Amino acid sequence: MSAVSTPLQTDARPTQAQRAGVDRRAMAVLSAGHMFTDIGQGAVPALLPFLITRDHLNYASASALILAMTVASSVIQPVFGHISDRRSLPWLMPLGPALGGLGIALVGVAPNYAFTFAAVLLGGIGVASFHPEGSRFANYVSGSRRSSGMSLFSVGGNIGFALGPVLVTPLVIVFGLHGTLFLLIPTWLMAGVLIHELPRLRRFRVDLEGGRVQRSDAHDAWRPFIILGGVIALRSFVYFGFVSFVPLYFVHDLHTSKAVASLALTAMLVGGAAGTLIGGPLADRFGRRAVLRGSMLALPPLIVGFLLSGPALAMVIAALAGAVTIATFAVTIVMGQEYLPGRIGVASGVTIGLSIGLGGVGAPLLGIFADNHGLRSVFELLVFFPIAALALAQLLPARAPSVHEVPEDGKRTAARKPGSAYSQARS
Repeated sequence: MSAVSTPLQTDARPTQAQRAGVDRRAMAVLSAGHMFTDIGQGAVPALLPFLITRDHLNYASASALILAMTVASSVIQPVFGHISDRRSLPWLMPLGPALGGLGIALVGVAPNYAFTFAAVLLGGIGVASFHPEGSRFANYVSGSRRSSGMSLFSVGGNIGFALGPVLVTPLVIVFGLHGTLFLLIPTWLMAGVLIHELPRLRRFRVDLEGGRVQRSDAHDAWRPFIILGGVIALRSFVYFGFVSFVPLYFVHDLHTSKAVASLALTAMLVGGAAGTLIGGPLADRFGRRAVLRGSMLALPPLIVGFLLSGPALAMVIAALAGAVTIATFAVTIVMGQEYLPGRIGVASGVTIGLSIGLGGVGAPLLGIFADNHGLRSVFELLVFFPIAALALAQLLPARAPSVHEVPEDGKRTAARKPGSAYSQARS
């Protein structure tokens, strides 16, 4: 079956809702699932000061826990995406919050560093299982406003990141590290909700016939997708550098309490959530590439301002940096899906995996740098990454080919249709 033919309609009502705009119920479930899946990821950085005290870790070892969470999810995500491009696997979505919550819950009761590392890895696998299918269905239920819809989906993850420190820090302060076990309650409840909603969500996938995924003739633009991957990687180093070291910087360089340090991380993550909600609509109006370039341009002065500020102002700037950085998270997911329209699962897995995983790879490297040169030097180094990302973003095309059209001579050519792909992107 060709992608240029009329999409298969397995259920008229959800398909019509998709054409009309974002399906609110479906998006609410997907965004909430994203939130409860990512609570664990947000909790890990907030747990680092407590784990450093309990296990007597240096910065590099503590940062390796970020690596365990992020690399586990990033390596496996494209694999899940590749399989879901060929087989419908929506059951992976409830697996996300279930395993994610279990992994972080076990961190608090782990008897040693090796078990802590393994528990964080388990949480990372949960993240990997949710994101490719979750972002696929977010694309399906968003209609023509894909950036705005993907922002609503992504903001769930941003809120989850922000809730991680908010939930885990008081639990650990009151109950000790065993308090992480309480995270099982909300995450497993969300897994149950996703299981309940799966029959309805399945109806939004219109490339199925008789339960089998149909082949697509959509054109895949690999060169700009690879360039986009470079931009995402550089952005990830900045974001995870902040996530990993903002709490430690507040405690050791600005001499605040651990509670204030956790609040600073929360402020950054809440700023990221706000930026996500703003970035998608801006991209739909002004173009995805323009928003991406503007974000990279704004980051260097914000990082410099962060280093020149005291605790109160540094917290505000951290929130602004989070907003500017994560404003492009949903945008780059949509860009990747548009560059590889025939491989939405792979595109989602790679773009989200790069956003999560390569930042995790950089975290322990930055930890080694911090051990040798101090935490302040890490942020000084981060200034240069968005500059390099901006240079790469200049190479991205203003438009991406949409699908193959078949003219009378039978030869397929890549067509650019107004209103699809990058028709709104401006230089």
